[in-house]
Amino acid sequence: MKKIVMKVSINCSKCKTLVLKAVTKLEGINSVAVDGEKGTVTVVGEADPVEVTCRLRKTGKAVEIVSVGPNNKAPEKPPEPSKPLPHCCNDCQLVAVGFGPYDDVRFCSIL
Repeated sequence: MKKIVMKVSINCSKCKTLVLKAVTKLEGINSVAVDGEKGTVTVVGEADPVEVTCRLRKTGKAVEIVSVGPNNKAPEKPPEPSKPLPHCCNDCQLVAVGFGPYDDVRFCSIL
């Protein structure tokens, strides 16, 4: 069992959900913990750290491996309540682009 700690850019709850979904699809994962306040993701299991990093980078997030080591099951104190993340950030919002017709060109819209 390995414990992988990575620094990931998590700005809102939508980012947090996206990161969780990406990591939990990998095989060999026993537990995943996301700390939005610190911007860290902790993965415990037999998964390859490079695979986890690649999967997170495919979501468009900046990822940096902080540490990889054995899973020391030290008793942890209960987490302190933290302020909630905003629902959505500028990185997650969709931008609609459209333009009107030119001569014989039909309407085009990009979402």
